[in-house]
Amino acid sequence: MERKIREEGKVIECLPNTTFRVILSNKKEILAHLSGKMRLNFIRISPGDKVIVEISPYDQRRGRIIYRKK
Repeated sequence: MERKIREEGKVIECLPNTTFRVILSNKKEILAHLSGKMRLNFIRISPGDKVIVEISPYDQRRGRIIYRKK
């Protein structure tokens, strides 16, 4: 089973098709898309929001936003 890496980050730019540019706590910049549950529940994300991102160990330049912090 593949282990996902969870990181905290901040959204810096909104891109088309629910894709976002996120800067992680370790100063790396990645592309992240919204998870399915967040799309179904119409959770809005805007630049400046703090989020938790799941990153695949195989491609660490892309991720999935799974949670938006208040």
